[in-house]
Amino acid sequence: MDHLWAPWRMEYIQREKDDSQGCVFCIKAEDIENDRNNLVLYRDDDIYVVMNLYPYTNGHLLICSNQHTDTMNDFTQTTLTKVMELAKQIMGILDNTMSPDGFNFGANLGKAAGAGIAEHIHFHVVPRWKGDTNFMPVIGQSKVIMDGLFETYDNLKPQFDNIK
Repeated sequence: MDHLWAPWRMEYIQREKDDSQGCVFCIKAEDIENDRNNLVLYRDDDIYVVMNLYPYTNGHLLICSNQHTDTMNDFTQTTLTKVMELAKQIMGILDNTMSPDGFNFGANLGKAAGAGIAEHIHFHVVPRWKGDTNFMPVIGQSKVIMDGLFETYDNLKPQFDNIK
């Protein structure tokens, strides 16, 4: 059995949660004037794409609904269709800009399933490369991310501006 070990995420898991401002995904959905600061790459009336602040790998993106819900039953068929179509487009963009060897795609629904923000469903698109896990996380308890968040944002944003 292989084990996925991500000690660099402990910062996220163990940090003090501050919910006084409200849901982070709802805040980003409403703050349409600060997309670069919020790392929002794309938005429409129902969904948006944001970079993960605590990525597993470079280019780890989240597809978020503008609707605050913790259950898929609240999504319309239109929203579900948009999520799938956008995931397909995101993978094409990441293929063109980052050349990954594969992707992880999905959602963690509920705390028991590993959702860090269980109250607002979001979908992960994680580009993967052969050998992208190496000795650094195991020996050095460090993850090597090859590019800064804003550098990656600036590289990806022009591609997302072309989504219709």
